[in-house]
Amino acid sequence: MKSGFISIIGRTNAGKSSLINALSEAKLSLISHKQNSTRRRLKAIVMYEGHQLILIDTPGLCKSTKSLNQKLVELALKSMNECDLVLFVASIFDEIKEYELFLQIPLKVPHIVLLNKVDLASKEQILQKISVYAPFSEHFKALLLFSCKQKSYKKPLLEELSKHLPEHPYFFDPEFLTDTNEKDLFRDFILEALFENFSAELPYACEVFVQTVVEEPKFSRIEALIITDTASHKAMLIGKEGAALKRLGQAARRKIAKFSQKKIMLSLFVQVKKNWQKDEEFLKKVVF
Repeated sequence: MKSGFISIIGRTNAGKSSLINALSEAKLSLISHKQNSTRRRLKAIVMYEGHQLILIDTPGLCKSTKSLNQKLVELALKSMNECDLVLFVASIFDEIKEYELFLQIPLKVPHIVLLNKVDLASKEQILQKISVYAPFSEHFKALLLFSCKQKSYKKPLLEELSKHLPEHPYFFDPEFLTDTNEKDLFRDFILEALFENFSAELPYACEVFVQTVVEEPKFSRIEALIITDTASHKAMLIGKEGAALKRLGQAARRKIAKFSQKKIMLSLFVQVKKNWQKDEEFLKKVVF
């Protein structure tokens, strides 16, 4: 049997989280069309032909002067050399310069290139993009296509990933979908609802901490705290007569209930912590 860790790397919005969910056939990773929504490393455990593939979802690679974004990039870079294989994910529409920048990163492990979102491209566009990557073939072990919507691409990808993993006993129980604890999964569902229900910069000014999860016979009771940086942002999160916070809670509750397959009672609270994105000690609790 083979078992190993695969770091999923790429720019923001390349479709890394959607890929994780498609391969694990479960909603594990936060998905948003907005950049830099992934703030933690999530491990998804995928079993294929007796092999155990541990896929690590990482924050997107980007350039930024913000402390939080710099921490996220550091986390992604660290993940690359703590695994057995790197899967570089790029949208079929991305420029080759994204891959050229990736090649400048000193890697200790082999990598595979995955061109994502091919269902949105024409055959001519796909062939043209493959020809653009062809001159770089000495760097990657394989160049594959993928579509999260078309399952026909799933088997070739899992076969290729398995091929490059070491012979090793399972790291986790094959029945597990992830080693991420329940609180962190719930936290990401709430954060995902934040990105969906509030526009502009507000979600980036927020962080979520699930404080308690109490399992009752027929439902789960969850209390979570939303941290934001100004009183005006707090007012926006709560809304007139609490309407915005109620809407947010309903959206997050539906996501958690779908994952947990049980009734959820969710209580959300909002607290102001000025300049939390510049607080190094606080960021250690956010990015891991």
